[in-house]
Amino acid sequence: MRMYLKDLKPTSIEDLIAMNALYRPGPMQFIPNFINRKHGKEKVEYPHPLLEDMLKNTYGIMVYQEQIMQTAQLLAGYSLGGADLLRRAMGKKDKEKMAKEREKFIKGSKEKHDVDKDKAEEVFAIMEKFAEYGFNRSHSAAYSVVAYQTAYLKANYPAEYMASVLTHNMGNIDKVSFFMDECKRQNIQVLGPDVNESGMHFDVNSEGKIRFGLGAIKGSGEAAVESIISERNENGPYTSIFDFVQRVNLRTVNKKTFECLAYGGAFDGFKNIHRAQYFAAVEGDSNNLIEKIIKYGNAYRTEKAAPQASLFGAGGAVEIPLPKIPVCEEWGDIEKLRYEKDVVGFYISGHPLDQFKLELEKFCNCTLDKVMETRNKDLSIAGIVTKTAVRQTKQGKSFVIFSIEDYNDTIEMALFGEDFLKLGHWIKPGEFLFIKGKVQQRYRDSDQWEFKPHHIELLADVKSKFKKIELNISLPLVKPDTVQKIEQVLVDCKGGCEVRFFFTDTYENISLEMYSKKYKVEVNNALIDRLKVIEGVDYKI
Repeated sequence: MRMYLKDLKPTSIEDLIAMNALYRPGPMQFIPNFINRKHGKEKVEYPHPLLEDMLKNTYGIMVYQEQIMQTAQLLAGYSLGGADLLRRAMGKKDKEKMAKEREKFIKGSKEKHDVDKDKAEEVFAIMEKFAEYGFNRSHSAAYSVVAYQTAYLKANYPAEYMASVLTHNMGNIDKVSFFMDECKRQNIQVLGPDVNESGMHFDVNSEGKIRFGLGAIKGSGEAAVESIISERNENGPYTSIFDFVQRVNLRTVNKKTFECLAYGGAFDGFKNIHRAQYFAAVEGDSNNLIEKIIKYGNAYRTEKAAPQASLFGAGGAVEIPLPKIPVCEEWGDIEKLRYEKDVVGFYISGHPLDQFKLELEKFCNCTLDKVMETRNKDLSIAGIVTKTAVRQTKQGKSFVIFSIEDYNDTIEMALFGEDFLKLGHWIKPGEFLFIKGKVQQRYRDSDQWEFKPHHIELLADVKSKFKKIELNISLPLVKPDTVQKIEQVLVDCKGGCEVRFFFTDTYENISLEMYSKKYKVEVNNALIDRLKVIEGVDYKI
């Protein structure tokens, strides 16, 4: 029977504890005892009739550590101290002690209540199972209340809940990355930092999206962030980078803060300047734009604090010309993401591998988090090289140790001897690689396993292996403008990949295969994204 949190409301602390003990991720799957008891369908079954009084409040389920101890005392004649030793052995999963306790429990149950061996073993197995996740009663009560409240918040206020979780873990990059992935899984959009919308911590904006906290940017400085937010709250949003530098306290918001905010994208709301321009200089000037902006801000404040009298005696500040904005190319997505990771610890606005999603989907048979679980099997993996170190053995032979990263994990591998000579030239920081290899026992170390590459190539070159794309078109779903939409996509995405069409009509049970002489396409994310929105059209590469 499948039930959701909103369908089953607890009426007592015991209900909460039973719900918490039986919860599994996703829809709640409850042991029939609990469901039947709540809905009055049938009588609760107990591991043994003698345990009814002890287990009736938790619907026949052992939840508390005290219940484990009481069962041992009541059924097998354990002393209080002996029951506590049993609880400890179960909690620590001590196999040797557990074997002795099992014999003691079976013998005691037979002597005290004439319980047969099979039944005693069954009860002991139940105790063993629930002892793995058992708490004392006082702990269970508090834990279950918090668990239920947390589940309620996550179900009804998902963005606010995740913003709170991200804020709580701001100091742990691994956990923030994990919860960012959880936001993606829930289709909760996490926006990058913004000086006009971000608070100190993660927060939810008026559109229900999570906004990255300025305090999570490494090097920004807590005092600087508080100063930025305080000024914004008092006098309204910043209209430009020059308005920003005129208003903030430059004693706390220093050059390092400006750089970190620019790298993290916190100034992206000022549309007339892109990130690369903040670090570029006007031709003939050695100072970059950030340095010029700070110099301008200091001059503006000086003039504002000491206005000069005009020729006719009227007071008025001297206008200071705005710094010239250098002209330069925008950073590519990879460079933007690299700087984001430098100041935040992970990628905010995307992932460097996003441009290779199709290649990963079609040519890789394993993600990096599953590599070490798959032994003695040919694997195809891909990722971006994040670390490299070329070293020498005692014999003077060079080898390389390097790390690659994908969406799920990072793994380290090495190339020695002939492998280094043959494949080592591919290993460069920031390179996107497609690697074939196998997890096998390490040389001279049989109890250690490692991933050993035997083929490496650039991930960008893998795209050339796309030979054709098949468009499956369901005739009953085709609209008058479907053909025009498909043709426009083929025109806009020209390339060298063959296009085949499969027209199907399930009602008439007919199909027709055709291929295009006129069009060839480049198979990439843009092509697939456009095909996905055309009703009645599916694809196969």
